[in-house]
Amino acid sequence: MSKFPKDFLWGGATAANQYEGGFAEGGKGINTSDVLTAGSHTTPRRISWKNPETGETGYTGMGFGAEMKFPEGSIPAILEGEYYPSHVATDFYHHFREDIALMGEMGFKTFRLSMNWARIFPNGDDAEPCEAGLAFYDEVFDECKKYGIEPLVTLSHYETPLNLTIRYGGWKNRACIAFFEKYAKTVFRRYLGKVKYYLTFNEINCMEWATFMAGGMMENTPQSRAQGAHNQFVASALAVKAAHELNAESGSDIMVGQMLAYQPMYAYTCDPADQLLIMQNSHGGLFYSDVQTGGHYPAYRLKQYEREGVVLDDTPEDYELLEKYSADFLSFSCYGSSVFTTHMDEVEGGGGNLIMGIKNPYLQTNAWGWATDPACLRIALNTLYDRYHKPLWIVENGIGWDDKKEEDGSVHDSYRIDYLRANIASMRDAINLDGVDLMGYTMWGCIDLVSAGTGEMKKRYGFVYVDRDDQGNGTLARSRKDSFYWYKKVIASDGEDLS
Repeated sequence: MSKFPKDFLWGGATAANQYEGGFAEGGKGINTSDVLTAGSHTTPRRISWKNPETGETGYTGMGFGAEMKFPEGSIPAILEGEYYPSHVATDFYHHFREDIALMGEMGFKTFRLSMNWARIFPNGDDAEPCEAGLAFYDEVFDECKKYGIEPLVTLSHYETPLNLTIRYGGWKNRACIAFFEKYAKTVFRRYLGKVKYYLTFNEINCMEWATFMAGGMMENTPQSRAQGAHNQFVASALAVKAAHELNAESGSDIMVGQMLAYQPMYAYTCDPADQLLIMQNSHGGLFYSDVQTGGHYPAYRLKQYEREGVVLDDTPEDYELLEKYSADFLSFSCYGSSVFTTHMDEVEGGGGNLIMGIKNPYLQTNAWGWATDPACLRIALNTLYDRYHKPLWIVENGIGWDDKKEEDGSVHDSYRIDYLRANIASMRDAINLDGVDLMGYTMWGCIDLVSAGTGEMKKRYGFVYVDRDDQGNGTLARSRKDSFYWYKKVIASDGEDLS
């Protein structure tokens, strides 16, 4: 009972905007991530903008508590002399053969990556796709096949072609539904037989906090958040529909899943007010899976829209699509748990990832406020499986740390091994003790990449160290960390050997 299923999909995960690079190569267009500056755990990332009429330039916040406000007449733009981490990132574009070979050496069964939408449709609304972009991913998937690695492809991971933002206002505009459907159909047909598993929008519930990153929108209001989410729900359902129709036509077995940012939430006290706060905060994320995986809008969100005066631009057919073509499986990120309270005068403040909370006094944290919770994955898996009764997939889980490379080239990241050991044991218990249907596990940032939240390199996640710093300096050489060899052993033993 200590092993994982034989067909369990072990692997790692990355995102094009944090890893791929190749910014101005292969016909790629500009996307929203390409105008995000670097930052740090104390300095937020920003969106750069320019007024085409006056030539004035400047910056605005990108969400996560930093206000996003574009001056009248300005548009997101790349500014000369500014450093944008996504432009090179850690250069998978030129290192994909080397990186996939390293994944093969670890024994990966799957590799989660995102396709760069603007590499396929540079402007998002192009009549025809870019052949050079399609050919690049052909090479990537062929390389995966060489090592027996099944790709798990995210179609939109925190990036929207910038033209869709400037010309259409991003995902608040229903026009984006058809653009995304065309993109999904193009990709499904092109890689038929090469890619079986797809996700539509990464951490779709990030729309709650960062509409520019999640939806390519230059505003963050209750109305824009609601409409952006609705349009992505419909686009996702249409992607599921297209995949199912292609399966019926070709005999393929493509599956299209949802991707949710999720973490268990704990009340700091037994005060009923704290319990209500947890319920309300949980609704903020579960709404997205209630629609995309569950198939319909929950009453609690409709009541919220009434209070906020939100009126959706929708059609009756939208809701038929959502019910008939819900996600085939639910994937999610989970880095730890969070704690909330109404008694803020009694606690230390915060830390965590997208959903911020206060410090948990029972857990130890790292420099970025991330805590290792040995039970969080088991709790998360049971909560989601009990709610939706669909297969699950943990597609992000890991810990960022300022890893140090020794003179001999080694990187001793015992803290990462300790974190992963606790988390893998937690999900193993969910499978063996609770009967959860878990498809796979892709540890986040398997090759070092740029942090999405802070835009820095020193917040490293990978099994493989990449020689690059926060200012974009370095050789990009790859080095195996201690965790590389540990994870290789875990996979070889089907998760039995966590020593």
